[in-house]
Amino acid sequence: MNKKIIAFIVGAVVIAVGCIGFFVISSNNNKTESNNNSNTNTTENENSNETQEENTNDNDNNNGTTNDKKVAIIYFSATGTTEKVAGYIKEVTDGDLIEIVPKDEYTSADLNYNNNNNNSRSTKEQNDSSARPEIKNTINTDHYDVIFLGYPIWWGDAPRIILTFLDSHNLDGKTVIPFCTSGGSGISSSVSYFKSHYKNVNFEDGATLNNGEAAVKNWVKGLNY
Repeated sequence: MNKKIIAFIVGAVVIAVGCIGFFVISSNNNKTESNNNSNTNTTENENSNETQEENTNDNDNNNGTTNDKKVAIIYFSATGTTEKVAGYIKEVTDGDLIEIVPKDEYTSADLNYNNNNNNSRSTKEQNDSSARPEIKNTINTDHYDVIFLGYPIWWGDAPRIILTFLDSHNLDGKTVIPFCTSGGSGISSSVSYFKSHYKNVNFEDGATLNNGEAAVKNWVKGLNY
């Protein structure tokens, strides 16, 4: 065979092999690049999902900011009725339950509403606007944002020991939510007094709670404090 023809054939084969190699390498590079892009997109999607989950968790933690406030349920209860209501409020708010304990406990005679001579201790106190029965225990209200303040109604008003508490604690700027138990009169008279005499305290209108556990808990859940 002519040497020129052989050289031509060899050259053609070399060129063909080179072209095939180029296409194979180019194809592999494209596949690698495609896979890298796919992995990058997957990683970005996973990071995006993680960010969304973190944002969701943050939103969950920020929901109901009232629940993040420090709550106390401070109450006076001479017969245990108001104490029971205070316990229901604690179950809803998870607040600290604090009793106002009188230095001199009230006896059944002290609470005798039917004393014909108006001579019972509670009657005398309620008839004396300056009466401030002494509190036995120390109550620190400094770190509370919201205070539920509970008491029975005596002769249409809050017991004077509640005024002892209010006079001896600085509640300025705090939210105070009164609640009472009563055999007759409601809470409005006592709340009106609070609002007019402690003007730097944010008193809510409060409620008379005589209708059992479910009613108490529903009332608390409906509050916006």
